[in-house]
Amino acid sequence: MKQLFASVLTTALVMTTTTAFAAESLADLEKAAKAEGTVNSVGMPDSWANWKDTWNDLNTKYGIKHSDTDMSSAQEIAKFLAEKNNASADIGDVGAAFGPVAVKEGVTLPYKPSTWDQVPAWAKDKDGNWVLAYTGTIAFIIDKSQVKDEPHSWADLLKGKYKVTIGDVSTAAQAANGVLAATYAMGGNEKNLKPGLEYFAKLAKAGRLSLTDPVIASLEKGEVQVGVVWDFNGLNYRDQIDKTRFDVVIPSDGSITSGYSTIINKYGKHPNAAKWAREYIFSDAGQINLARGYARPIRAEHLTLPEDVKAKLLPNSEYANAHPIADPEAWNKSSKTLPRLWQEDVMINMQQ
Repeated sequence: MKQLFASVLTTALVMTTTTAFAAESLADLEKAAKAEGTVNSVGMPDSWANWKDTWNDLNTKYGIKHSDTDMSSAQEIAKFLAEKNNASADIGDVGAAFGPVAVKEGVTLPYKPSTWDQVPAWAKDKDGNWVLAYTGTIAFIIDKSQVKDEPHSWADLLKGKYKVTIGDVSTAAQAANGVLAATYAMGGNEKNLKPGLEYFAKLAKAGRLSLTDPVIASLEKGEVQVGVVWDFNGLNYRDQIDKTRFDVVIPSDGSITSGYSTIINKYGKHPNAAKWAREYIFSDAGQINLARGYARPIRAEHLTLPEDVKAKLLPNSEYANAHPIADPEAWNKSSKTLPRLWQEDVMINMQQ
């Protein structure tokens, strides 16, 4: 009987929203989420962006149990699509480019959290099918024990004598977005990557470009002098290794901001628990949880972060010249040609 009641309530609530719940309806959503009692996620493991604290909060405050299966953005959408009514997942976390893909595949259930108006327009689907919870911005991580003339811009970087480590542009989204960030700073855009490619070709010709993966192990060993990384990776690496040894800066002459979106599975067995999870993720407490994991919350400018959390992030002023991708469709196309262009325009200079 309890299951039947939950099922009827679920059906009623699933039909209600493509808009945010009114304040009085949040209580109904909370009740329905508690009745379902479970939320199963994909791509939201405890160790990534401090999801652990959010899942713990949902359990201790609302009695909602959780499990996760880690996988890539493309795999998450494929799973929703393949399982359909036999769904084993309720909610996922996908790279910004994959939110529209999930909508196109018809696997999303819309829900606008009550803090919807504080999310920038570029970071959400107008109908609530996907919404970025946190962002990543291309940054430099600088090993101060090796680099004395610290770069604060792409222009500074070009003048230095140290090696610049970007990783594998053909396979890593971080590296590809690093090229786009330099492209923006050099006057290009998503349709014209030439200025960014010419920039890295200059570094390659000077023998200053390293293709080592700028991860914690290579940083710790001193194999990276200046790395091009997402800010949340750089800040995390800095604190894990030695926060006095590394600086993390956003290039002042231009950078790219992207992020990760929650998508709710249209076929999920626990739709209200998934909606409540999104509601919590976008609350102050949920956003602060993400910040504890070095992810910059999408509502950063509307939050008062505890001092210990604020120390983990860069100040808002660092992001003055960081911009979301202006033309995601164009970037989707050009990013597919980037590996070939990188070989032809940049890698060829590594052999000289």
